[in-house]
Amino acid sequence: MENLQQEHRREQFKQEAMFPSNPKWNNAIMRAGNLTRKEFDVRSEFERDYNRILNSTAYSRLKHKTQVFFATTNDHVCTRIEHVNIVASVAKTIARSLGLNIELVEAIAFGHDLGHSPFGHHGERIIAQIMQEEKLNAPFWHEKNSLRVVDYIETLPNAKGEHENLALTYAVRDGIVCHCGEVDENGLKPRNELIDLNTMTKGQCMPYTYEGCVVKISDKLAYIGRDIEDASLYGLFTQRDYITLKQIAQNFTKRKVNLKQINPTSLIYQLVTDLCTNSTPETGLNFSKENFELMGQIKRFVFEKVCMNKRLEPFMAYSNLVIRTVYKVLKDYYDGENTIKRLKKHTKIYPLMITDFRKWLIKYSNIDEEFRAKRKYKNKILYSINNYDDYRQAIIDFISCMTDKYIMKIYDDLITF
Repeated sequence: MENLQQEHRREQFKQEAMFPSNPKWNNAIMRAGNLTRKEFDVRSEFERDYNRILNSTAYSRLKHKTQVFFATTNDHVCTRIEHVNIVASVAKTIARSLGLNIELVEAIAFGHDLGHSPFGHHGERIIAQIMQEEKLNAPFWHEKNSLRVVDYIETLPNAKGEHENLALTYAVRDGIVCHCGEVDENGLKPRNELIDLNTMTKGQCMPYTYEGCVVKISDKLAYIGRDIEDASLYGLFTQRDYITLKQIAQNFTKRKVNLKQINPTSLIYQLVTDLCTNSTPETGLNFSKENFELMGQIKRFVFEKVCMNKRLEPFMAYSNLVIRTVYKVLKDYYDGENTIKRLKKHTKIYPLMITDFRKWLIKYSNIDEEFRAKRKYKNKILYSINNYDDYRQAIIDFISCMTDKYIMKIYDDLITF
């Protein structure tokens, strides 16, 4: 009986899934720019997006970006890339159970955090503060920055060796910018409106597809489970904390819980199973009341006992110092048309930072068209070097794409004589 109900649910969701039969299909596969069509390409539109994301440098950098714990020496602690992989795994399980488009889910999941700054969410908050203090136009939030990365910053060479922007489909870009898992919501349903994603404000609307909604939920499920395991590895929990966590679990499972049973696998399994059982196209992606409350309590526990743990305070102070120092040093080099010359003059003093930042400016501005042509850069121009706001935005973009490891090396160069 249970299998028949699940099969019926799957057939219902298949009518809402993002396949060619969906009325929103043509909008979903619209690309953000021209992309060379390969002859005899056996991949779907969303598989192409997945491949382009997986082969991007932004994806590679995630292995050296903080999830929660900074500069970890423990090989078993989660970095941003493991988090992305866990999100993809959870999302694919849900999508498969509900009959949704797994290829679309996978592409969104692997791209959703490409715009994360160094030092995780704390680094994100620091950059947002800098942009506010500098009175730059757009606020900084990692979902929107992930869209900026895939739309404007990341490039891949085509068959002619020309570096083009990723030009992803609307459905994937939409799932990336709408993925925020920080807000507690139940009964998620996709919106019907086709909107300009670059004009979105944080938390403005639901994703355009059910697949995007699945990734949005999976993001939350992935981090609340793994953050507990990592914090436990570092000994951040007191015995009282473990008792609190055990009581939360027992209240909802209605049975005695061994502390060893409180692990990411068991937590995620219970919540995923509950979601797949209680969701319908009419109610949306829906947890039972009990498990929705369980998820909320675990999330609050993780925030209080992990994210706000005093052990992280030195890391927060250090990351604030590093990001602000690098930003200020680069900002002080601005001199209108003479900026590149000033930077070049100091290359020997800060060789890594200045060499890479000059390359960044050349790739994304029109200051050296000859060099761009030589390197076959066909990506969009983002900055005018004579515009001070553009220059400061270039620094923000440059920093936001750095890994923890890279920006720490730059900072060491700045303070070492």
